[in-house]
Amino acid sequence: MSKINTNKKGLSSDKSEELLRLLHTRFEKNKNRHKGIEWSKVRAKLEAHSIKIWSLNEMERSGGEPDVVAQDKKTGEYIFYDCSAESPKERRSVCYDHEALESRKENKPATSALDMAEAMGIELLTEEQYRTFQQLGNFDTKTSSWIKTPDAIRKLGGAVFCDRRYDTVFLYHNGAESYYAARGFRGSLRV
Repeated sequence: MSKINTNKKGLSSDKSEELLRLLHTRFEKNKNRHKGIEWSKVRAKLEAHSIKIWSLNEMERSGGEPDVVAQDKKTGEYIFYDCSAESPKERRSVCYDHEALESRKENKPATSALDMAEAMGIELLTEEQYRTFQQLGNFDTKTSSWIKTPDAIRKLGGAVFCDRRYDTVFLYHNGAESYYAARGFRGSLRV
């Protein structure tokens, strides 16, 4: 599993420009995800927030293929989600959170979904976000993704995840300490 770069939260201008070109290409290829949004405005916001470019790079490096999926009408922020067909490859085999990781006595995974998301500067999708996201295409048809777990469930030791099977989005539960090679997490970033 690739290690998330938490030491240096900035990219060289060359690396930033390379990422912006990649994001622009993906933006143009997937116009159905962001109808009515102009790339030039997204790029201007990104250039004003270099830490967000770093976070998007971490999403990209870990296999997330981030893309714009919406704009918050109240704040004007652009919202990016991981849009890879399956749960991001370099973010799989992780338990839900740090508490779950610490509770494992044997066979601990390298990290947890919440710890990794925090290190990347992103948030796990909520169930509502995940279901809305699935309206943009067919995602997680072979994998599953941890989602933000309601506090009441987490306090009882559980965590929730979603996937898409039989052209339907399913919500499931597991012990928060569980981890599987086919389960990762999808993140969101507001710029």
